Amino acid sequence: MTKSALLAAIVLLAVLFVARWIQAVRRSDNATWHWPSPIQWLIGAAVNFFDTLGIGSLATTTTAFKALRMVPDERLPGTMIVGLTLPVAAQALIFITVVQIDTTMLALMIATALAGGWLGAGVVSQLPRRRIQAGMGTALLVAALFMVLSQLGLMPGGGEGLGLTGPRLLLALAVNFVLGALIMVGIGNYGPTFVLLSVLGMDPRAAFPIMMGSGAFAALLGGLRFLKAGSFSLRPAIGLTLGGVPAVLVAGLLVKSLPLDVLRWVVVVVVVYAAVVMLRAATASPASTDRDHTIPSRAP
Repeated sequence: MTKSALLAAIVLLAVLFVARWIQAVRRSDNATWHWPSPIQWLIGAAVNFFDTLGIGSLATTTTAFKALRMVPDERLPGTMIVGLTLPVAAQALIFITVVQIDTTMLALMIATALAGGWLGAGVVSQLPRRRIQAGMGTALLVAALFMVLSQLGLMPGGGEGLGLTGPRLLLALAVNFVLGALIMVGIGNYGPTFVLLSVLGMDPRAAFPIMMGSGAFAALLGGLRFLKAGSFSLRPAIGLTLGGVPAVLVAGLLVKSLPLDVLRWVVVVVVVYAAVVMLRAATASPASTDRDHTIPSRAP
């Protein structure tokens, strides 16, 4: 499969995603159009800007929404996946275009992540609040661990390969399937993908098109399942998208790099704090499975 085919598939899925999002809103009895608040736009712009430069958006978005009590915990996964899908698709279009990588391997990695994301979203959209809180608290700690390893220079250096074959490729595909599923509970795939490809001897820069491509397809397909279940908060999701897409274009096409070392340490501290809060909430919450999947008319 050529890069052009992958790019066309992303665009087509993005169009389908937007159409289904509009349909989901119109089908809801309570949902009406409300512009997101300025802070929701700002969160969308900030998390996607820095995601494009290498700081994952799932952990930072979870932290922001949790700190501001903007989204109920049980709706966090769906709100993030629905809201971040189009910005991640924009990142995928940029990085698949500009970074050299074996396109056959890229297509296979995307396919496995897509399958994992589709299955993962089906599970997560039906989970009760306490399990989602526990899963997302754990996800935040995992994200913080990879950030610390990166900051301390303990991530593997990698090689110069642009593709994998044989057993190494099969291993990468199996791991990427799991990572695609974990995206749906808030575990970003950049850190694990970076480590995996570097250990297997690939150029670490190849992690970007694989991560963004895998994330885009997994989010596009997983987002469709969250839309069908209605397990997301409308206004924050819109804010993530409307603030995020322009921020991705600025970061990916104009800025491209910034000195982010100090910011990453700040993010680590904040993410660990949010993880502790989320895990404490999971311990205190009743194990209720009563879930409301309708889109609220005035989500905070």
